[in-house]
Amino acid sequence: MFHTFMSKAWKVASVSVLAASLAACGSAGGAKPAAGGADKGKEAAASKYPEKAISIVAPSGAGGGWDMTARTIAKVLSETKAVDKTITVENKPGGGGAVFMAEYATKDTKDNYKLFVSSPPILINNLKKEGNTPYGYKDTTPLAQLTKDYGAIAVPANSKYNDLKSPLNDMKADPTKLTLAGGSAPGSMDHIVSILPAFKYGIDPKKIKYLSYDGGGEAVTALLGGNADVLGTDASSLDQFVKAGKIKVLAVAAPQRLGGDLKDVPTMKEQGVDAEFLIWRGIFGPKDMSADAKKYWDDALKKMVDSDQWKKEMQANNWETDYKKSDDFKAYLAQQETQVKDILTALGMQK
Repeated sequence: MFHTFMSKAWKVASVSVLAASLAACGSAGGAKPAAGGADKGKEAAASKYPEKAISIVAPSGAGGGWDMTARTIAKVLSETKAVDKTITVENKPGGGGAVFMAEYATKDTKDNYKLFVSSPPILINNLKKEGNTPYGYKDTTPLAQLTKDYGAIAVPANSKYNDLKSPLNDMKADPTKLTLAGGSAPGSMDHIVSILPAFKYGIDPKKIKYLSYDGGGEAVTALLGGNADVLGTDASSLDQFVKAGKIKVLAVAAPQRLGGDLKDVPTMKEQGVDAEFLIWRGIFGPKDMSADAKKYWDDALKKMVDSDQWKKEMQANNWETDYKKSDDFKAYLAQQETQVKDILTALGMQK
């Protein structure tokens, strides 16, 4: 079951684990249009949005995948003039995104000017046993899936480990020998990225020591500070540390080798560990987002992903575009919800 899930659930264009639609509200405005004038009324309302600055929230600390995604979106939307209002990025860490979701799903349900980025944790946090949240993607308006990334396993540059099987062999002899770290809570995405290779190697994931941090940036700091031996996170967030010579990436959970600074890093499968882990990222709005705002973001985000500026950012961050518009993204999330339940059940982490 676990293998089937990993073959299907985390593959978008190719797999792995694990950032749209909306029950659209009618446009606010003056007198009710006659039957034939409904569309004109909606267009008039749409033309007024946005009327002020927009905030994009990264529900994590600085330096991780959500933070990088939010800042890239803001940068390209502004550079391409797909959005002509000021866009700011806010970091709101806590519980691997759960703290922010609790506030957003209860207090910001109609705030068309506050968006946020997320990835598989929006599903995982809602379905896992420990540290779960009652809020998930159904408490939002999924606006677009934008990119895909892959999980990766890394160690400090001075680590004795130079390949994936070396730490796995040590952990097979003693699952508590090494401490793993990730930028999300137990049972969430980085935790699954960290323990997936061990699980596929025949090691009991429940016996593995895992330290959770608020975002990949904090997890890397813990790794470099000697508080952890191995890091599991998204591959793209490790580029800067590879360039600086601070870490070694032992394996990527992709179907084939990645490009850029990770081009020489072998996949897990190349090293005899049958594991892949795809990390999609997307952007979301409030549950009760107005119809005109949703239409605006459908158009603006499509313009953004089609731009040369976006393509340059994808290459610079070692990401791949994997665009799904709002309604398609919502349908995909519904499929993923079932598949996430399968993987958490296999790991004994379902609620």
